[in-house]
Amino acid sequence: QVQLVESGGGLVQAGASLRLSCAASGRTFSSLHMGWFRQAPGKEREFVGRISWSSGQTSYGDSVKGRFTISRDTAKNLVYLQMTSLKPEDTAVYYCAAGFHTSGSQYRYDYWGQGTQVTVSS
Repeated sequence: QVQLVESGGGLVQAGASLRLSCAASGRTFSSLHMGWFRQAPGKEREFVGRISWSSGQTSYGDSVKGRFTISRDTAKNLVYLQMTSLKPEDTAVYYCAAGFHTSGSQYRYDYWGQGTQVTVSS
């Protein structure tokens, strides 16, 4: 089992930056991939990005590429989502997830945090 707790959400103005944290606990993480997702009201959940716990390799969704950065601190079991140049359309509940690479470009996320709200005002 893996427990995930997000923090760092809040209300910011457009153009601002915000850093979300995801504290992970439970099983060993070396085989896990950590993902960030978001869901806005009335919209489907959207992939934001992911990071390999072991290698640190990252991948991002097109809507955040170049603005958001994912990193991890393996000593503290923390994963970060650094968000810059925030836009009103980035408003959503942001979720941290942990899972496995299954095949090709497919990942299965078995563990999810409770989410943290990010609101960007115009």
